[in-house]
Amino acid sequence: MSASILHADLDAFYASVEQRDDPALRGRPVIVGGGVVLAASYEAKAYGVRTAMSGGQARRLCPRAVVVPPRMSAYTAASRAVFAVFRATTPLVEGLSIDEAFLDVDGLREEPARVAARLRREIAEEVGLPITVGVARTKFLAKVASGVAKPDGLLVVPPDGELDFLRPLPVQRLWGVGPATAAKLANLGITRVGDVADAPEGALTSLLGPAAGRHLSALARNRDPRPVRTGVRRRSMGAQRALGRRHRTREELDVILVGLADRLTSRLRTARRVCRTVTLRLRFGDFTRATRSHTLPQATAETPRILAAARDLLTAAASMIDDRGLTLIGISLGDLHDDHAVQLALPFDQAMSLDAAVDGVRDRFGTSAITRAVLLGHDPGPTMPTLPD
Repeated sequence: MSASILHADLDAFYASVEQRDDPALRGRPVIVGGGVVLAASYEAKAYGVRTAMSGGQARRLCPRAVVVPPRMSAYTAASRAVFAVFRATTPLVEGLSIDEAFLDVDGLREEPARVAARLRREIAEEVGLPITVGVARTKFLAKVASGVAKPDGLLVVPPDGELDFLRPLPVQRLWGVGPATAAKLANLGITRVGDVADAPEGALTSLLGPAAGRHLSALARNRDPRPVRTGVRRRSMGAQRALGRRHRTREELDVILVGLADRLTSRLRTARRVCRTVTLRLRFGDFTRATRSHTLPQATAETPRILAAARDLLTAAASMIDDRGLTLIGISLGDLHDDHAVQLALPFDQAMSLDAAVDGVRDRFGTSAITRAVLLGHDPGPTMPTLPD
């Protein structure tokens, strides 16, 4: 197999759009979002500013930064323009988010490296944004290559140089290795990808569990048979809200949870899908994270049922929140199925009828035309652009 999979990833996407649209911001540190950092330009990142950091901390790290409010419609338009270039390059495009995708260019009569260079040039000329592209034989390695090449770079990993490229990299480059897993591996003296490749698979599975151990062992040897897939509906959808460092009362957290659940279930019904698993995602003041999940007895798209599950999960995590503080809260809906493929309880109850009525008003008059009473007077936070389902 040749190195014909591209991972294309826009650089500091929101901030780059702001710098593109306002020439006075070019070359200057830019922070998108006031209370919480939604994005930072590379000039701001050089000072230690990071996404989801509180606005106050970001301004202390980079006093000269220009803070701009988010313009979600501009980011959505830019994303659509970029994906139009992707699809004009090859029909085999697998979107990962609004600012990154895999492309399979194996069928083109052109060297993949030349395709990648042309792709970067066309996006710069037609959309006005910098993009980094990694080229490799597998999806995993292409994504690693783009991460190493950032910002505004191009890196091709030839098939005969894969392991030489991978082995010196830190273990955090492997998908699924976060701070906790990295700490466990470090206790065994495993700090590089090459150390993972050399470790017996049995040692990894006993430390991390069967699935995770086998997964990391395979990636460290660049074993990733997944093809670039098009037309596959997402298996989960989520929404989250960064909270900054300010203490939030239980009532405030509940209002935020209601807003997230309302936004997500509306998307779920618009996509004609139902979910079985509700996951609560938390990030604490000490930068640790936790997830708690609940599987519903029956697949649903009803807001009250999904919200009730999320509330139960939040209540169960109350002691951790009190001890550590909370800086981010999110909901993820998993185990999604098309609604016509699932046997739903009929007739629909009153809650589902109300959901349908709310969706109808929003479809006709816009998403801000109607809201839940508990959300009145509260900032719902920015609605992040998403790829079409």
